[in-house]
Amino acid sequence: MPTTATNFLVAGAVGAVAIVLLLGLVNMMRGGSANLSQMLMRWRVGLQFVAIIIIMGVLWLRG
Repeated sequence: MPTTATNFLVAGAVGAVAIVLLLGLVNMMRGGSANLSQMLMRWRVGLQFVAIIIIMGVLWLRG
């Protein structure tokens, strides 16, 4: 897999985690639904897991 593709893959995974984190924080600060905040934080944890798997896979591929 080319280096540029793996860079975009890692950046996309980290970006997805950051976006969900910010959405959850904004919802919490505005006093939004607690259920929505809880759901967004669960999504964040799942996306963090996927991001770690992607990062470890890229590091393994690069040797």
